[in-house]
Amino acid sequence: MSAIEETKSEISVAKERAVASGPSFVTRALNLLSSVRLGVSLLIVLVVFSMAGMLIMQQNVEGFDKYYATLTPAQQVLYGRLGLFDVYHVWYFNALLLLLSLTIVLASIDRIPTAWTYIKRKKLDASAHWLKGQEQHAELSLRAVARETLVEKITEAFRAVGLKPTVSEKKGVTFVFGERSAWNRLGAYAVHVALLTIFFGGFLTAQFGRTGSMPLAPGETSNEMVETVFNLDQPGRQVTQLPFSIECTDIQQKLHKKEGPITADNTLDWLTYIKIKDPEYGDREALVHLNRPYDYRGYRFFQASFISLGRARHINLRLTPAAGGEPLDVTIKRGGMAQLPDGTQLKYENFFPDFAFNGGKPDTKSGEYNNPAAFLSVTTPAGQKERAYAFQTPLPESAPIGAPVAGYKFKLVDFEKVPEAHVLSVQKDPGATMVYVGFGLLGLTLSAVFFFSHQRVWARIEEREAGEFEVALGGNTNRNKLGFGDRFRRLVSKISGQPLEVKEK
Repeated sequence: MSAIEETKSEISVAKERAVASGPSFVTRALNLLSSVRLGVSLLIVLVVFSMAGMLIMQQNVEGFDKYYATLTPAQQVLYGRLGLFDVYHVWYFNALLLLLSLTIVLASIDRIPTAWTYIKRKKLDASAHWLKGQEQHAELSLRAVARETLVEKITEAFRAVGLKPTVSEKKGVTFVFGERSAWNRLGAYAVHVALLTIFFGGFLTAQFGRTGSMPLAPGETSNEMVETVFNLDQPGRQVTQLPFSIECTDIQQKLHKKEGPITADNTLDWLTYIKIKDPEYGDREALVHLNRPYDYRGYRFFQASFISLGRARHINLRLTPAAGGEPLDVTIKRGGMAQLPDGTQLKYENFFPDFAFNGGKPDTKSGEYNNPAAFLSVTTPAGQKERAYAFQTPLPESAPIGAPVAGYKFKLVDFEKVPEAHVLSVQKDPGATMVYVGFGLLGLTLSAVFFFSHQRVWARIEEREAGEFEVALGGNTNRNKLGFGDRFRRLVSKISGQPLEVKEK
């Protein structure tokens, strides 16, 4: 046997061995990871765990300790060991998310080249037999003065029905190829990009996001948000420092019934006026509504609750001079001051919704407005400091607490109800923008994928005799077959309805 024959024999044996052994492990693994079946299966599993996270209260939610106590011992052990009390941070959830993302990327890489050929390497010609096998096809016999005239008529018909025509010629046969929305072939991969964007944003939020509360009363400043975390049924507190501080300048409660209590069912809206003090970007005023959060530097502030102990946002006082004369009406904001015409200064120190003495000190018996009273510090023109109480309920003339102070008798005429403090929820969500962009992109891409389709039509023009032409039409689409069928019929009608002698086979 010659050397050449021996070499050929070795190559043949190597090929047989390669075929017998099949694809390598790496190839099989990549084929599995890029399969649509695996991607759909992983997505279903993630949806199941996400639903479990919604149905089972998570341990970082307020009230988890009470929820945990209602579970049976078996549920507590099972949910705890499976990590279902913190499912979005458990290792296998993130592993599934990573594996699904990898599957989407590999599936896209595997299939994009095929889709790209529809855009860059268009099929401009087709055999008559192939056209007859298309989902939409027709054959026409047309008469024209010249081939160019007929080609121009057909291209105009293509344009009229919304198909962009391209004319080519091969072996004496003229072809008119028309298509629309070729980009639709890449729509699925735009959906993949949207999903990956959502997954990445959700991962950032789960790993680096923080949510805490910040109680604020007028005059208070804070740069901390406090998060209640649970290690199963054991609560704990985690304090996160903000890169700026929040000063509360005012709070307001809009009540459904002004004479009613400060409760959630009697509240239309509650507002927190704040000043953000940022050493890097300066100070700015902001307002947080019940249904209108405020965003700043990746943090979102929104109303969570309020401490319903009754206070007054401002008080309306009537001061009657003890020596006689016209009474004075004065309005003072919470924590504010007012000056009388004679130079006397009043400072609004405190408000008691249900006034009582407790151990010789002013206090409130409850948070309800049963016996409202305002406490003020009074500074006379001579600089003498005194204390005064203004009650809404008339007091007996002999009551010492109602005696004139600095020459005036004080009466609380009216006040604006407001709670002790508002509790803002502070949320740091580094992935929020990406998630919003991802869902926006997902909506657009899904609309583009399902409301548009890649439609292709070929016209094969072959001259049989002088002035006699055979035109074979055929086309297909990747979706919306009913709409494509209607467009194809309109195209055939426009071509056959020209002022020429037409004979349809």
